[in-house]
Amino acid sequence: MFERPNEGRAACVVSINFGDTDFEESVEEIKELVLSADMHIISTVNVKRSSPDPKYFLGSGKADELKFIIQESKADVVIFNHNLSPSQERNLEKYLNIRILDRTALILFIFAKRAKSHEGKLQVELAQLDHLSSRLIKGWSHLERQKGGIGVRGGPGEKQLELDRRMLRLRIKQLKERLSKLKRQRSIQRKKRSRGDVLNISIVGYTNAGKSTLFNQLTRANTLAMNQLFATLDTTSRKLFIAEGVDCVISDTVGFIKALPTTLIEAFKSTLEESIQADVLIHVVNMANPNHIQQMGEVNKILEEIKASLIPQIVVLNQIDRLDIKANQERDEYGRISSIQLSAKTGEGVEFLKHAILELHTSRQVTETDNFVETH
Repeated sequence: MFERPNEGRAACVVSINFGDTDFEESVEEIKELVLSADMHIISTVNVKRSSPDPKYFLGSGKADELKFIIQESKADVVIFNHNLSPSQERNLEKYLNIRILDRTALILFIFAKRAKSHEGKLQVELAQLDHLSSRLIKGWSHLERQKGGIGVRGGPGEKQLELDRRMLRLRIKQLKERLSKLKRQRSIQRKKRSRGDVLNISIVGYTNAGKSTLFNQLTRANTLAMNQLFATLDTTSRKLFIAEGVDCVISDTVGFIKALPTTLIEAFKSTLEESIQADVLIHVVNMANPNHIQQMGEVNKILEEIKASLIPQIVVLNQIDRLDIKANQERDEYGRISSIQLSAKTGEGVEFLKHAILELHTSRQVTETDNFVETH
C-alpha cells in the first residue's frame, strides 16, 4: 500500500485551468478535500494552460516557480487538483523533492481514514492497491536491487520490483475474493427483504449534501453527520416507520463527487449495489450550494454508470434552513411527488418526504396486484 502523508501536514495545492467552465468550483472543492484529509493549506498555485505538459503536467517553467514556492512556504506535500500519470507523478517528485498526491490519491487517503466497517476497509484497500499497481517503480532505490533465493523471496535474479508486483497481484486477488463473498451475503440479505414485501430505499447524493443528517432525522439513528466531504463511507441500513403495515428499509450510502475515481467506483460496487437494488432513490441535493444543479448532474452520471438511473427518484432539495424558503413539494405531470424542499437539520418538511414514500409504496402494491391478476 502506498505511503500516506502524516496528518496535519502543510499542503501546497495546484490547480490548472484548461478552459473549464467550472474551474472556480473545482478549486473550492479540492480545498475542502484537503481539509477533509486533516491537512492545512499553506499555499495555492493556479495555472492556465491549453493542455497538460507530458513531463510535468503544468510545464517546466511553472515547475520552477512551484519549486520556489515550496521552498518558501515549507510545504510538506503538493496536491494536484487533477489526475497525474505515473510518469508525471514520478518526474515531479524527483524534480521537486517532495511528496506528490493527485486528486485520486487524495480521495483514496480520505476514504482510508473514514472507512470503519470490515467491508469498507477491504474496498478502500483494493482501490489503493489498484492505484498503486501502475506506480510501483516510484524511483525507489530498493526496487532495483536483485533478490536471490527461491520461493516467496523470488527466483534467482528476480528484481524487488517484480516481487512487489507479484505480491500486489496476490493481495488484489485475495481482496476481490473476500469482497465477492461479502457481495453474496449482501445479496442473500436483500432477497430476504424482498420476500418480506419490504420497500427498499437508498439515500444518494453529492458528498456533504446532508444525506446522513436526513437518514438520522428519518430513523432517529446516530450515524456520523459532519460538515465535511466523505464524512461517512460505510452503508448503514435501518428500518423506517412510515405507517402501520408499511415495511421500509432505508440505507445511507457513500457520497458521490465530480470525477470520482474509477478505482473507487469499481471497489465500492458491492456497497453501491444498495442503490442498484433499491425500489426508490432519495436524491439529496444541497440547495444552498450555488452549483447544486451541476452536482445533481454528476450524481446522475454515476447512477447511470452503476445502472441505477432507471430507479424512481424523489429529489430532496435540502438545507432550506439556510435559505428564505418554506418546506414544499412538487408533483410531476403524472401527479407523483417528484421533489421536496426540506431541512434535514431542523426536520421541517420531512413529513412531505414520508408522505411521498407512502404514496410510492401504495402505488407499488397496486402495480404488483394488477400484475398478479393479469398473470392468473
